[in-house]
Amino acid sequence: MSTIVVPITTTSRGMEYSVHDCPRKHKEEVAAIFPGLDVQGMLIVPTCQNSAVDLVKVGEDVENEKDRLLEVFMEWAKAVCDILISKGYWADYIDPCSGLPMITRESRVVYGEVDALQTLLGYKTQNAGCCKVILHPKWGSSVYPSSMFAKAPLEELQAAIKQVG
Repeated sequence: MSTIVVPITTTSRGMEYSVHDCPRKHKEEVAAIFPGLDVQGMLIVPTCQNSAVDLVKVGEDVENEKDRLLEVFMEWAKAVCDILISKGYWADYIDPCSGLPMITRESRVVYGEVDALQTLLGYKTQNAGCCKVILHPKWGSSVYPSSMFAKAPLEELQAAIKQVG
């Protein structure tokens, strides 16, 4: 597990998040995802949302739930990043569908949410067909993981998260 700067906290939107210093194990990957950026001092903010359905399953209800959770994360992460960027800090978030950054468009390197949660929080995984899924300690595979990154003072990041809710 990495150095946890802020332990798991829940937003007013019901999304769990924690804040971590970028571990040595991830620095090369993070540098590849955000080309040209010095990843020294990078904070990683993994998030998890409890899904109303088991996301390993298939069907229209599963796809609708994924869409709903995607929308919640994207709206939240964009708002937090916008606040930080407006204050002159660097921030970005990952599109959970593609694994690609939303602001740093020149990247074609995919961020592995499952591997990140395994490294950052020590969450277990399981194989589901051709892919590996994260197992949340309370929610099992009824979890939607997504991540945000920031190079900002922790206080500024926390203030932006609190402002967005």
